[in-house]
Amino acid sequence: MKPLSVSSLNAQIKALLESTFLEVRVEGEISNCTIHTSGHIYFSLKDEESSIRCVMFKGNTKSLNFTPTNGQKIIACGGLSVYSPRGEYQILCSSLTPSGAGDLAKAYELLKAKLKSKGYFENKKSIPPFPKKIAILTSLTGAALQDMLRVAKSRWNLISIVAIDTLVQGAESKFMLANNIQFADSFFGTKQAFDIIIIARGGGSKEDLWAFNEEIVADAIYNAKTPIISAVGHEIDFVISDFVADLRAPTPSACMEMVLPDSKEWLQNLDSITEHFESQITQFFSHKQKQLATLQQLYQSISYQAKLQKAQQDITECFSFLHLIMQQFFIKKSKEIAPNLLHISFESALMRQSFILQSLHKELSALNPQNKIHNGYVQISINKAIKTLDKLHNGDIIELCDGVMEAKAEIISIQQS
Repeated sequence: MKPLSVSSLNAQIKALLESTFLEVRVEGEISNCTIHTSGHIYFSLKDEESSIRCVMFKGNTKSLNFTPTNGQKIIACGGLSVYSPRGEYQILCSSLTPSGAGDLAKAYELLKAKLKSKGYFENKKSIPPFPKKIAILTSLTGAALQDMLRVAKSRWNLISIVAIDTLVQGAESKFMLANNIQFADSFFGTKQAFDIIIIARGGGSKEDLWAFNEEIVADAIYNAKTPIISAVGHEIDFVISDFVADLRAPTPSACMEMVLPDSKEWLQNLDSITEHFESQITQFFSHKQKQLATLQQLYQSISYQAKLQKAQQDITECFSFLHLIMQQFFIKKSKEIAPNLLHISFESALMRQSFILQSLHKELSALNPQNKIHNGYVQISINKAIKTLDKLHNGDIIELCDGVMEAKAEIISIQQS
């Protein structure tokens, strides 16, 4: 039998193993785990007697919903790969699942169906648009709380936040979560009441987040009178508390963005509203000023002299019309009565009408302001409209007339005598 070269043997082993073990599922404990800066994960999978090297390249790590750590039991799925230069083989992992995840998934679906049938996923309470006081149930040492406080500070300072230290992982965490929910909700209806209760924690494996899948926690959320928001894990993580709570937030920091208004955005809205009202008020006053100017022009155009001339013209026209009527009347009557009686009646009527006309003329003359501005008296007018002193204001330019001369003057002060 001809001996094989090392390279030839490794090549045959590579071809045999990689074609035979295209897909394997191996359960074991993680050791020597290294997450490279490139995004690849290198580790060994071991049991009590042996170990095998494993690698998961960056393209497959995106599907992970937990961070692999030493000592964690997992099920690795993938195919065998042989590195011929060193004769080493390893598992090229396409997926990693925490050991026992199948049982957890079954328990999750059973509890979800049970709570849904009981109506736990319905009758959501509304979230206040401008909360003043919020309770956050999370670990005080976790990064989730710091992220939430940072977002709150940048968005809305008019908020009071009370952080209640709560276990969010481990066997006792479900009891502490339920108790703290009941404690925060006990202030409902008092001056110390919270507007919103938030249960929060950062990402992790299904086991890490399992406290939020417990029925005791779901009961506490459902029975609470205060609106509750579930902000657990990453966007791809769904826990039972997400369905029972009044609102689900994809992450803790996103939760604060959802419940707190943005102060910068509201200030911009207020500026826009202010500008709108200022524009409306300016347009209103501009319109009223134009109306006032039109009325002033109309008032000035109807001067006292124009009214007087109109009255004189009306009287003259009335007298002419009356005279014409009387002539026609007496001409008609002249045919009916003696000429001498007609003459006497005509003269008598003419004298009466002349007396009436003279009386009207005297009254009209008495009203004529031109007859009152002799011996030191003058007439005051603005744009030919006669004014009395109580209608004048400081700074007015007035016209003075004594019947012979005219002058213009400016009002410096006005006082009551």
